[in-house]
Amino acid sequence: MSNKLIFPSINEQMDVIRRGTSEIIPEEELVKKLENSIKENKRLNIKLGCDPTRPDLHLGHSVVLRKLAQFQELGHQAILIIGDFTGMIGDPSGRNATRPPLTFEEARHNAKSYIDQAAKILNPSDTKIVYNSEWLGTMKFEDVIRLASKYTVARMLERDDFTKRFRGGIPISMHEILYPLAQAMDSVAINSDVELGGTDQKFNLLVGRDIQREHGKEPQVIITMPLLVGTDGSEKMSKSYDNYIGIDEPAKEIFGKTLRIPDELIYTYYELATDISIEELKEIKSKLEDPSSNPRDIKRALAAKLVEMYHNTDAAIAAEKEFDNIFINKGIPDDIPEYKSEESETNILDLIVIIEFAPSKGEARRLVQQGGVSIDGEKVSDIAQSVVFDNEQILKVGKRKFMKLLAH
Repeated sequence: MSNKLIFPSINEQMDVIRRGTSEIIPEEELVKKLENSIKENKRLNIKLGCDPTRPDLHLGHSVVLRKLAQFQELGHQAILIIGDFTGMIGDPSGRNATRPPLTFEEARHNAKSYIDQAAKILNPSDTKIVYNSEWLGTMKFEDVIRLASKYTVARMLERDDFTKRFRGGIPISMHEILYPLAQAMDSVAINSDVELGGTDQKFNLLVGRDIQREHGKEPQVIITMPLLVGTDGSEKMSKSYDNYIGIDEPAKEIFGKTLRIPDELIYTYYELATDISIEELKEIKSKLEDPSSNPRDIKRALAAKLVEMYHNTDAAIAAEKEFDNIFINKGIPDDIPEYKSEESETNILDLIVIIEFAPSKGEARRLVQQGGVSIDGEKVSDIAQSVVFDNEQILKVGKRKFMKLLAH
C-alpha cells in the first residue's frame, strides 16, 4: 500500500504562500524546499512560536496562525511551539522597555487557552504542539555559554528596538539579548524548514537561520506577515490600545467592532484575516475600486464572514439582525442584563459607575454631557439627575451598552 503524499504543484503552493506576506527570505530557497518535499515525498516542518503572554487571541494573532493553517492545507506539518520557557524571559521585539516576564505557571495556564482558541483556525488533529521548556529547560550553563559564543554583541545591537534603546540610554538586560538565541534553538530542536512571524520578528527569525547553520542544519526560510492595524485605523491591533477584535468574543461584538474599521482597511482584513479564495479577493478589490459600490455593504459582509468563521452562519445572521435593530431601527437588544438597586434612587453618574458602564464619575459625566445617556429613550442632560427605581426602565449608555433597571 502506497504512502504517497499528495502536494499541489509548486506554482499553486507559492500562490497560496505569497498571499498577504511581507517577505519570504529567501524565496528561491523556499521553492527548492518545496521541490524536494515533492521529490522525497516528505512534509516540510512549518514553525510558529508563541509566548502566551495573554490567554486570549485577537485577529492580529490570527494572521500568522492563518498562514500556518494554509501550509497545513498544502500538506505540510504545522508545528506550534508554546514558549513556556521563553515566556519567562520576555520577548523584547518591538519594545522600548523590558517586557515583564511570565512565571512558568502563568505561561502554562495561558497556553491552554491559546491552544483552544488556535484550534478555531488550525486543524488540531494535524498540529504538533510542543513546549520549548523540553529542550531549553535541560540546557546547562556551559551549553548557554557555547550558544552565546555563536553571536556577537554588535550583531545583536543591529536590532532596531535594541538600537533605539541603546541610543536613548534605556537599559537592555542580558537576558533579553539571550532571547533571540533561545528562539533560534527552537528551530534547531524541531528541524524547522520554514518559520513564520510578524514583521517585528524578522531579526529573531534570521538569528534562527544562523544558529541552525552553526549546528550543521539546513537553514529555515523565514516568512514575515504584516502587523494587522486595529479598529482605530492607526495602531497595530492590541488589547493595550483597545482596538482589537477577539476571536473568542461574542458574535455581536465581532460584528459591531468590525464595522468600526476604516474603509481603507477592508481589503487588508479580507486578505489577512479571512479564508476567502484568491478569486474572491480579486472581486472584493474590484468592488472597492468601483465608485458605485458602497464600502459599508462590503464591510457588513466582512463582519458577517468573521462571525461565521469564529461562530457559525446562524450567529452571523443573528448578529447582523441585532445590529440593525439597535443602530438602524433604534431598538434595543432582545437579551440585556438586569440591575436591581438596594437603594430607592441613585444619582445617574453613580449608577453608570456602579454598573461598570464607565470607569469613573468623570467619564460618566462626559458621557452625559455629550448626550450619550438615555433612559427609556429620553436623553439625560443633567449630571445631578437621580434615577428613581419605581418601575422597569431601560438605561442606554453610548451606542452599545444597555441595562434593564428593575423596580426597587
